[in-house]
Amino acid sequence: MLKTERNAQANMLYREMSPEDFHGIIKLATKVHGEGYMDEVVLRQWYKKGVYHNINASFVAYCDNLLVGFRITYAQQQWMIDQWCTPESWSVSPEHVCYFKCNTVDENYRGFGVGSQLLSLAIEAAKKQGSLAGVSHLWRQSPGNSAVKYFSKCGGQLIKNHPERWNELSQEGYVCPVCDNDCHCVAAEMIINF
Repeated sequence: MLKTERNAQANMLYREMSPEDFHGIIKLATKVHGEGYMDEVVLRQWYKKGVYHNINASFVAYCDNLLVGFRITYAQQQWMIDQWCTPESWSVSPEHVCYFKCNTVDENYRGFGVGSQLLSLAIEAAKKQGSLAGVSHLWRQSPGNSAVKYFSKCGGQLIKNHPERWNELSQEGYVCPVCDNDCHCVAAEMIINF
């Protein structure tokens, strides 16, 4: 049942992600991003990349004990800069850049500020870890290009568009909600300076 904005915000609980959240995270990720996006092995690896100097930069959101959102963030120096990154265009040295891996909000709870609050919490944790900026790849084919719009509203600046960013993953079992198992979606590489 859809909550009103006031009730949803009043009943929202945000906290650091923990392994007890994994089942709900995988279920929500599959619903939003498609089958094969993550499993427990992958999620455990992603989760570990977010803890640096005993500070966790990944968060979850619950409303009335229902997981309605999560944000996975890799700490600085705990992620690989690959061919989909353009560090020469970043305004910060790469060793001080965290990676915003995934932000997911249940469709019934979008528009209530859940994604923005999760990002805000991740930024504060990343700053404590020593990061000066965060990079992400936003899904251009999200409904209404909402991912890029939301990240831009939070201060994100476009670095570069990367066509075919997730194609290799789709060949390995990821089922894109738009392209099925042959993903041709575009990733917008964006950065937020803290």
